Amino acid sequence: MPRTRRLWLWVGGGLAVGCAPGLQSQSCVLSPGCLAPAAGGEVWLTPAPAVVRAAQAVRGLLTLKDFLDEAEVARVEAVLVACAREADFQVNEREYGPGRAPDDRECNRVVGHDSKGREVLRAMELGKLKHAVAFACVERELGRDFSEHFTREPGYRQDPATGAFHLTQTLAGSLRPDIVLHLGRDANRIQYLYDFLFPCTSASKSNPLGEMNRTLQEKLDKYRRLTEDSRRALVTPQLGISR
Repeated sequence: MPRTRRLWLWVGGGLAVGCAPGLQSQSCVLSPGCLAPAAGGEVWLTPAPAVVRAAQAVRGLLTLKDFLDEAEVARVEAVLVACAREADFQVNEREYGPGRAPDDRECNRVVGHDSKGREVLRAMELGKLKHAVAFACVERELGRDFSEHFTREPGYRQDPATGAFHLTQTLAGSLRPDIVLHLGRDANRIQYLYDFLFPCTSASKSNPLGEMNRTLQEKLDKYRRLTEDSRRALVTPQLGISR
């Protein structure tokens, strides 16, 4: 269960309760006051206006910022790169022994099939393991200072009534970046988004972005409706941040 701590704020002369999220959940996910039903009955996740206004009113007390500044973003991105490299190294060491890594034959080995009968390759399996280690690293390194400003694997879905994308609890048809930097306690207001990528074969390691940057474009183009090009990035152990 995500860790949630209560935040008491003065609103209109009285107290209102809000929530400060753990790292794997969006602000106020557990608070009924933050749930907004869409026209089709789906529940969108939005911060309660009264709580947001109150938080803004006492920003000095809570040290709540809007978006992270340039130096803070650089610090976050340095951590993302370090965590990607740590995850790549740790999983390879654990699975294959000190100083070893999977060769092309191992990367292309079929290890199972998904629910639709499609082949699951060892490269895909290793990617999931490395994502898990990278996420744990990010939470460890950034949780103390940036917990209000980033969310792990938030889901965004388009509201058919407005065309706008909002946080959603519905997995089907949603876009799920690995890491999102956002307005304090409001992941609907995206500042930057990132996906981890862990190349496995020798060819993909030597050129993680693919020929003519096609891999980069393929991975990030699916988020084009969430934010502009310059605010989407791929994080690889080999190249770090790529846009």
